[in-house]
Amino acid sequence: MIRIVLDTNVIVSALVFGGVPRGVLELAEAGQCELFYSEPIQTEVRRVLAEKFDWPQAMIDEVLPVVWSMGKVVTPRITLNAVPADPDDNRILECAVAARAQVIVSGDRHLLDLRDYKSISIVTPRQFLELFISL
Repeated sequence: MIRIVLDTNVIVSALVFGGVPRGVLELAEAGQCELFYSEPIQTEVRRVLAEKFDWPQAMIDEVLPVVWSMGKVVTPRITLNAVPADPDDNRILECAVAARAQVIVSGDRHLLDLRDYKSISIVTPRQFLELFISL
């Protein structure tokens, strides 16, 4: 089964807007791929929902446990600096390395420009769905 890490922007987009990012999350929910995340990703999702989208705390507390139940938490043991232009992106890479993920799904240009990191493919949500359908 394919092991994936979703960038914060994909998780937030899935929750706020739905669409293609929601489709990726639904594959994880259906058990068709293995989703991994880390505490820094959880913290960032919570922060973005609260600060950028004004989600009330009660809604965050209700929705996020459902999201996290779709995957497994990992604790990165290394600190990377592969994306100096956006240091937060390194937390995604650290999670993917710790999870031994095959794919990072992201909408972030800094990560997408890498294309891959240590044999971990970095793709957009649409590319992931197209890839998954072709498997």
